[in-house]
Amino acid sequence: MVSYCGLVEAVFKALSDQTRRELLDELFRHDGQTLHALASRFDMTRVAVAKHLRLLEAAGLVVSRRSGREKLHYLNPVPIRLVHDRWVNKYTEGWAAGLADLKRDMEANVEKVFEIYIRTTPEQLWRAITDPDVRARYQFGARVESSWTLGSSYQVTRQGAPRSLIEGENLEVDPPRRLVQSYRAVWDDGIAAEGTSRVTWDSCARPQIHTCTAGGQ
Repeated sequence: MVSYCGLVEAVFKALSDQTRRELLDELFRHDGQTLHALASRFDMTRVAVAKHLRLLEAAGLVVSRRSGREKLHYLNPVPIRLVHDRWVNKYTEGWAAGLADLKRDMEANVEKVFEIYIRTTPEQLWRAITDPDVRARYQFGARVESSWTLGSSYQVTRQGAPRSLIEGENLEVDPPRRLVQSYRAVWDDGIAAEGTSRVTWDSCARPQIHTCTAGGQ
């Protein structure tokens, strides 16, 4: 059973409505929008749009974050991916799809926020992010190496690759709750020329579940 098994019905309910699907389409086209910006694209009141957004947030398909006085809404595809993996992934070439998604996301100048609920402890979650062997299991076999101290460097490498895949600096290190890193993809000269971005890992506790939010810019 996937971690989101308790939210499967909420995901399908959220996706069953055309307006909510169109809201997700809007966030796919331009992530991190305010309620005002989203409501301006629909022939309905802001109150009605806000109600749809609350249902999408309850299903985990939208994540909201405060930025000053504004509340920004982000598309969170993780629940859809988990539903996909439960029933569809056995018939697809998951590795190729994952690599294609990674290339597309890394080459785009966008801000993303992803959130997932994991039944674990903060210490186990921190280990999953920072331990080379554990990290390699869900990052296409790539290993991350670092001393995980403030200001230290880190590298993501893969056996057989002629150079590092990713390099950066640990800008904030607060185990087991928060990790902020600079991020520079360097697996080829073309992508390296795109420059440096930032990735933030946040973990917060809920009853019996920990939320892992990964945001990039």
